[in-house]
Amino acid sequence: MKEIPMPLIRLNQCAIVLLVTFAIFLNVPVLIYVIAAFQVLGLISNGKLNPVIALAKLAFGPKLQRAEKQAAELNRFNNTIAVILLSLATIFLLLEMKVAAYIAAAVVALAAFVALCGYCIGCTMYYQFKRLFSNR
Repeated sequence: MKEIPMPLIRLNQCAIVLLVTFAIFLNVPVLIYVIAAFQVLGLISNGKLNPVIALAKLAFGPKLQRAEKQAAELNRFNNTIAVILLSLATIFLLLEMKVAAYIAAAVVALAAFVALCGYCIGCTMYYQFKRLFSNR
């Protein structure tokens, strides 16, 4: 089973929280486009094209080998939810529905912040989906 080092995941979560928070409080919607693009690139390339992950790999280097890890399947599930919501935020921004865009982006930032604090909402959803569909 493929696994992702937690420092990469945590740094990506930090980037989401910071960029979305700055976008909302400084009223700079382009930051939502940026973080959405980073997440889409990461999702379609299994993290290889996400600039945050690429910089983190350079910064952490060989230390990543010893780091705590998370299942890639779980990370992909969480990233897919983030991409859906950030894509909705992007669409809302393009339709000049700024409040709806900020709400969608804030949900992602809140989930990332809560995950940084130790509770992964996406993980709970993932395990509930697995349990629901494994009983059929």
